Amino acid sequence: MGLIDTHTHLDAFARRGELPDVLARARTAGVEAMVAIGTDADDWTLYRGLARDHPGRVHYTVGLHPCSVGGDWAGRVAQLEAFWSGAHPEESPRPVALGEVGLDRFHLPQDPAAAGQIFGWQQAAFAGQLGLAKRLDCPVVVHSRGAFAECVAQIDAAGVDWRRVVFHCFTEGPGEMAELVQRGGWGSFTGVITYKNAEAVRAAARAQGLGRLMIETDAPFLTPMPHRGKPNEPAYLRHTAEFSAGVFGVGYEELAAVTTGNARAFFGL
Repeated sequence: MGLIDTHTHLDAFARRGELPDVLARARTAGVEAMVAIGTDADDWTLYRGLARDHPGRVHYTVGLHPCSVGGDWAGRVAQLEAFWSGAHPEESPRPVALGEVGLDRFHLPQDPAAAGQIFGWQQAAFAGQLGLAKRLDCPVVVHSRGAFAECVAQIDAAGVDWRRVVFHCFTEGPGEMAELVQRGGWGSFTGVITYKNAEAVRAAARAQGLGRLMIETDAPFLTPMPHRGKPNEPAYLRHTAEFSAGVFGVGYEELAAVTTGNARAFFGL
């Protein structure tokens, strides 16, 4: 049973001409498919092309990342729906989710006035994209950093089906995970789960349960042990999977089967 990397960023690899080697290493490591996550207009069409060129291997999403949000956010958000309504979906495959979208306090400027303005834009952009997700009835990939409660509140207010919502790179604790599980939402886990100081993250994964586990690299970030400190890539999902099998006390094959089944069901792969 192969693995699925449910959240990776391939744009830098593609632009440097490294993607063929990255995909080959992923295949050797047992990664059968991956979801390339859109963050802004400059990667949406790139990822659509990669999905067309690597059918079944590369899937993609489109969304405006909160750290890409500025005063002009509305114009870019207005471009998103066209990716689902193209005239020839077989030539230009549709996204498998809307994302990554959400809120991020970590990267706000220190000036309170500027931070407040940008966070307000983030909230407005998130609301607009949640409204689109509800109309499209598509999965939503959420980026939440320093703003878990606000993200949950906005999703509640939008009326999006929580069963179609995943908080990627889940780094909160079991209490926050309980809020997602209660609503029917999902959390997916990166290489952070392998870090020595990440016991709260492991506790959150156990609180969600193996039956609802999804794993990701968030490459080129958050490289798992034993490669921490180096750029991440989809092949390293194998390390996260092997470590996670130990967290749940199951064999690697069972871990791979469950996480791959969850990924295929959630994203409709």
